[in-house]
Amino acid sequence: MGRLTGGDPSLLRRINSSVVLRALRGTDAPRTLTYTDLVRETGLSRPTVEGVVEGLVEAGLVAEATEEPGDARRGRPARRFRFLAGAGHLLGIEIGSHRVAAVLADLTGRFAGTVSRAVDAAAPAEERLERTRAAVADLLRGSGVPRGSLRAVGVGSPGIVEADGRVRLGTALPGWTGLPLGERLRRSFRCPVLVENDANAAALAERWKGAAIDSEDVVFVLAGLSPGAGSLIGGRLHRGFGGAAGEIGALHLLGREATPEILLATDGEPLHPLDEAAVARVFTLARQGDPRAREAVDRFIRRLVHDVAALVLALDPELVVVGGWASGLDGVLEPLRTELERYCLRPPRVALSVLGEAAVATGALRLALDHVEERLFSVEGAAFGGGRTG
Repeated sequence: MGRLTGGDPSLLRRINSSVVLRALRGTDAPRTLTYTDLVRETGLSRPTVEGVVEGLVEAGLVAEATEEPGDARRGRPARRFRFLAGAGHLLGIEIGSHRVAAVLADLTGRFAGTVSRAVDAAAPAEERLERTRAAVADLLRGSGVPRGSLRAVGVGSPGIVEADGRVRLGTALPGWTGLPLGERLRRSFRCPVLVENDANAAALAERWKGAAIDSEDVVFVLAGLSPGAGSLIGGRLHRGFGGAAGEIGALHLLGREATPEILLATDGEPLHPLDEAAVARVFTLARQGDPRAREAVDRFIRRLVHDVAALVLALDPELVVVGGWASGLDGVLEPLRTELERYCLRPPRVALSVLGEAAVATGALRLALDHVEERLFSVEGAAFGGGRTG
């Protein structure tokens, strides 16, 4: 990269700092580089690199590395520097119907701890939030990480989420519609809090560490009682104008009134209670050959396939990843492939989630990591300041 001259000196310093920090941060893992290495990789002058590194050391983002074996035999060793991945931490949180979970990581996204706590599906919003705060406190305490070390927090939760973190519509959790989730959680943290729909978060996770690592155009199906989907177009999350893209669970409202309770009924009466355990029992009976259960599962899968096909026809993804509780139940993947071949002009590849129940929290962590990386490598502001906090 060629040197920039003239213009705003403070802007040039930020640009140069970003370039040096990116070199030390590396693509896959932090690197240990000398001044000479940095001059060669960045194209900056030696005095500029030395000044930038000094500033990054003072900011606590870079440290001088210890001598390597053999340095003493070579005379005065070259000074080496490394990015301090532990200079801050990131948190990804899932707030779901039956559990809350969190994953802690350093500034490279390397996991430092996880936690999961059960929560009653009927729990009111305040109880669910308090359960979330308690789980996070346990995770930080168990990992020996002070709360002040957190640089960003990502949250994945059911519902249509607005840019400021407010849940515009959330029927899966009691008291969730209208909840200013981002604002409520920001009271517990002194860093940006980014809130996203759970299926969108899971899509990011599969692109980062799961089944969609090598794919740019992806639909992730969170196959639950009211299925949702997250979509990546060109590797970027597609939220839609109001954050409601992928709400395929609402398609039954378009003249198709059969609800999951009716679709999964095995005795002529709507399935009750309608929860994951009850659905799992129906799938188990179907595997054991119960004819009524098999009919119920077939009805449910056909509905899921039709819903997914509508999204596939609209977006033409390379890959469909199926996650949620359905990813752990037999009989979903092959019918989905078969039916997509019938309905779609160019059937996509279909795969099960690699991350399973960890997908939402992992995707929430990716949100936090994206935010911090944007700040670390931004020429517009300080490393951890400002940015979207919704």
